[in-house]
Amino acid sequence: MEHAHLSTLDFDAAMIARHDGSGPRYTSYPTADRFQSGSVSTQYIDALRGREAGYAHAPLSLYVHIPFCDTVCYYCACNKIVTKHKFKADPYLDDLEQEIGLIRALFHEAPVVSQLHFGGGTPTFLTNVQMERLLKMLHANFRFAHDAECSVEIDPRRLETGVLRLMADYGFNRMSLGVQDINEQVQKAINRVQPVEVTGQVLQEARALGYKSINMDLIYGLPKQSVNTMYRTLQTVLDWRPDRIALYSYAHLPQRFKAQRRIGDDTIPAASEKLAMLKLAVTTLLDAGYVYIGMDHFALPNDELARSLDEGSLQRNFQGYSTRADCDLIALGVSAISRIGHVYAQNARTIEQYHDMLARGELPLIRGLVMSRDDEIRRDAIHALLCQSKLSFADISQTWGIDVRDYFLQDLEALSDLQADGLVQVDQEQITITPKGRFLSRVVVMRFDKYLHMGQPIARYSKVI
Repeated sequence: MEHAHLSTLDFDAAMIARHDGSGPRYTSYPTADRFQSGSVSTQYIDALRGREAGYAHAPLSLYVHIPFCDTVCYYCACNKIVTKHKFKADPYLDDLEQEIGLIRALFHEAPVVSQLHFGGGTPTFLTNVQMERLLKMLHANFRFAHDAECSVEIDPRRLETGVLRLMADYGFNRMSLGVQDINEQVQKAINRVQPVEVTGQVLQEARALGYKSINMDLIYGLPKQSVNTMYRTLQTVLDWRPDRIALYSYAHLPQRFKAQRRIGDDTIPAASEKLAMLKLAVTTLLDAGYVYIGMDHFALPNDELARSLDEGSLQRNFQGYSTRADCDLIALGVSAISRIGHVYAQNARTIEQYHDMLARGELPLIRGLVMSRDDEIRRDAIHALLCQSKLSFADISQTWGIDVRDYFLQDLEALSDLQADGLVQVDQEQITITPKGRFLSRVVVMRFDKYLHMGQPIARYSKVI
């Protein structure tokens, strides 16, 4: 299926409003809230050793979580530590070095890495000296493929002179810039004042240094935001012409995230205004030539993300959509989640517990999950629908040796209302998400989530739209 077809959208606002609700984002399946507390170190170590013994040359991703920010953005739901003191990152780097050493000791040869991502927090909170120390740690313990995809999340307001060049010298070639909205009143309401000139200067420098795929994050539904502010933001962003755009829905969950309590409920746009912003953004981006990748991601047609969609190799992981074949992921740092084979493993969520476990010579894992065969089958089904908007019965039958219609009998029956509304089509060969249903793909795949079938609550999840 070519991406020209996949990128087709029929934006039916009434249908979207009808089916909107809370649900997981499915950066993993089972989702992280299903992980079980307790050590999974033995299973994780066995999975790493099994990888080296059985498929050492398969693609491997690294993720490094750098939790520090020097100010708090009120909308943010990330695991972060707010401080203006750069020296507080030094003991954290000591702990990262310890964790990297424990992982490296499990391999006879340094693993080859095809993807590297720095997330946070604000990864560029680090000084250049601290950043180079981290980069040297990684290169001393892992080998990086010549075509490795190395990316970093950037807050344009928080960059030391020379850091982009430093990272480029170590192979970084992609970045994601936080923009959210360019309106000053919106920026003040979320405690993130970011002049347009600052963002533009970072973008210009990155392009001059050869960063070849640059993403910009936008959010709709923020306090004091409107269709008018969204229109102006879109016009500015389109002038910059980033390779990718992520268009996220703001999830206002002040009962879960303390910083969001600083946002007055009366400043949040009405649901109708939020939906109008979404429609404007989608229409504007498609008219400007961007390809709709899925969920909240858009890319220019020549970007690798769009090509992956076209080639059928698009994947989904903890960083969202990914361009490479399904990768094992080693995640480093506080709260980071790894997946090796059928094992998910999450690090300690507080920096104190993370440090204490490493000080005892332990991998800092506090919870996780060993996927069952059913988990893996459903994971494949969910990711096929999210990444290719279809689930081929022949493909999944061949992979897993199941009678799809029998195995997913209840799930297929649960699609009946979505079929009646024209969001999905089901025939003898496959399930297809229609152009009308593509913006509701999360709603579609929720029908295949066994844990939701079991009646576990969904109120804690963010809204789909």
